[in-house]
Amino acid sequence: MSQRVSDLVRELPKSRLPAGNATDDGQFLFYVSGPAPLRCDTAIHEGNALILSTGGNAAVHYGQGCYSYSTDCWALEPINQKVEAKFLYYFISSQIDRIGILGFEGSGLRHLRKNFVRQYSVPDIARPEQTKIAEVLSTVDRAIEQTEAIIAKQERIKTGLMQDLLTRGIDEHGNLRSEKTHKFKDSPLGRIPVEWEVRALSDLVDEDITYGIVQAGPHIEEGVPYIRTGDMTGNNIESSKLLKTSVKIARSYGRSSVYLGDIVFALRATVGMVLPIMEELNGANLTQGTAKISPKNSISSTFLLWALRTSIVKNQIRVHQKGTTFMEITLTDLRKIKVSIPKQKKEQIQIANRLSAQYDLNTKYILILGKLRSLKTALMQDLLTGKKSVTSLLNDAEGIIV
Repeated sequence: MSQRVSDLVRELPKSRLPAGNATDDGQFLFYVSGPAPLRCDTAIHEGNALILSTGGNAAVHYGQGCYSYSTDCWALEPINQKVEAKFLYYFISSQIDRIGILGFEGSGLRHLRKNFVRQYSVPDIARPEQTKIAEVLSTVDRAIEQTEAIIAKQERIKTGLMQDLLTRGIDEHGNLRSEKTHKFKDSPLGRIPVEWEVRALSDLVDEDITYGIVQAGPHIEEGVPYIRTGDMTGNNIESSKLLKTSVKIARSYGRSSVYLGDIVFALRATVGMVLPIMEELNGANLTQGTAKISPKNSISSTFLLWALRTSIVKNQIRVHQKGTTFMEITLTDLRKIKVSIPKQKKEQIQIANRLSAQYDLNTKYILILGKLRSLKTALMQDLLTGKKSVTSLLNDAEGIIV
């Protein structure tokens, strides 16, 4: 059995507040046709309600307390005797992609067909069970929000560490240098420690910086994997997702074979993206849109990887970028990119280790966030449809929700 949305809610009056009424420091949350609420100085409703976007893209918010919503939103207040408000919110959230595809119409600015939502069928689940389901999903949501906040904080810490460590370095006692206690000098890239130097990227490699295969041909299952700019979208290159070329073609481009310690640089598309070559990619090759950077033995590969991610280097890359249809940087210009670097490899390694430790911490929380989001999806699919009870699924959350 099921119930229609129209039997479970009352429609609140249409708002007269345009989205332009939002203010940066408003006292109340202001729900607009978008993924995140803004703020405003006026509250037009108090209580629990579902607030749906009526224009553009489908979105639903859960309003509670005092708040406002804009003219391009539709507010529905659940009838408490019939449905748990938070349960209905989660049910509509689970259907939002379908609503976005089938519930909107219009060739220009799309708008929501309200009758589509009014007629939507909601599983007839006992009210106590609805309350438990809402509590479980709310707990997962809180865990997701807390983890997102931790990730944002750790990203700020990483950015600060990069700025400090890659411009000031570490002294012989392991402390961050300061111009109050250490000697600095002017350089083409700004003030740097006297123990550092500025060098062109071409001076830091023991092989010529080069791009890879021009025409890789059809995928060959037993062939040699090669890296495209499209493979450089995450934090690491996933070897299992790489296309493969013939051994013959790969051998003819032996100069661009990559090994552990090498760095791959995106010449096109995501220009400036740099990723490390891990052991499982030993012997892989590149395409014309990517370049191989092989640091000298006197240069820490991990330090150079982090140095190439600094805003100082990114600004140089922007200056050299060319193109109209798509942006790219030439090998000639890439070789000219300047990097500030400690003369002593020991310091390079110390800096790289600190940045990598922070990166590993960030990655840990990103993995936890991924598990939490997957858990929420699984719980919504099973609980909101009545396929399983709360009790039978609580063990799935154990060890993940904290």
